[in-house]
Amino acid sequence: MPLITSPFGHDSDALDVVAGLDLSERTVLVTGAGSGIGTETARALASVGALVVMPVRDRARGEAAAASIRATHPTARLELDEVDLGDLVSVRDFAARFCASHDRLDILINNAGVMATPLGHTVQGFETQFGTNHLGHLALFLGVRPTLEAAGAARVVALSSIGHRRSDVDLEDPNFEQREYDKWIAYGQSKTACSLFAVGVTSRYAGEGILANAVHPGGIMTGLQKHMPVEEQRAMGWIDDQGTPNPRFKTPSQGASTSVWAAVGPELDGVGSLYLEDCAEAAVWNAEVPFAGRMDYAVDPAHAEALWELSLELIG
Repeated sequence: MPLITSPFGHDSDALDVVAGLDLSERTVLVTGAGSGIGTETARALASVGALVVMPVRDRARGEAAAASIRATHPTARLELDEVDLGDLVSVRDFAARFCASHDRLDILINNAGVMATPLGHTVQGFETQFGTNHLGHLALFLGVRPTLEAAGAARVVALSSIGHRRSDVDLEDPNFEQREYDKWIAYGQSKTACSLFAVGVTSRYAGEGILANAVHPGGIMTGLQKHMPVEEQRAMGWIDDQGTPNPRFKTPSQGASTSVWAAVGPELDGVGSLYLEDCAEAAVWNAEVPFAGRMDYAVDPAHAEALWELSLELIG
């Protein structure tokens, strides 16, 4: 089967992807919309009429993001709420509030995340990156699932990363209780988990009209790098000695384009379990093109099922 493509690509802007659409009947939930590509994802979808719900950890930052969106799109319909994806109680409380006040959810975009954090743990004791990037979003999905089912044909977008190539999910020790902690292995594991989450959602809930795909947004300089010293960013080739980003990096709005395409692209009607990048279905990773592609383990159905069962056990 040929890979699914679209008219858009690496340099496309999120606003280009929604041009000409009318989403005034759609409700969208975007985590991490208080900054970076989350703000640009919310901006693009709100620009064509969608009601965009923005649950954020930092309300002041969320209010600033909402003001920024309204400055460019004064009629934007935005709702701000608070959630900490590192605390399952906070996630479940938010989900309950959302379900009580909304009868449907057409698009869920699991955008928020952390990267390369020092060894730490969420409120319930999970390794920070696995707990926040994967388990928090799984709990959110489960909490708002009734509203996704009510939409009849809902899409879920899970933000993964090319960093998933660094590690599969260790089902025996996902929280680094036995093995030595490595921040990049932990990040890679969490982003593989996000991709497998999309496979799991589609496998379990396609019959209820819910389909999910994973997205690699590309390299973007945002607050995600806050745990990385400048020296490390230089050593990895992300910035030069003057602090200028590598030319392959995208702007935040370009970085949001694949998420937005995954949410609204007609090419993906009835399609789930894919790993997407540059507004297209990704090919299998190979060493000759190291910053693109997906690993087979990140879309393996049996592996996704095993992770789902483990994750349900962990979050209770």
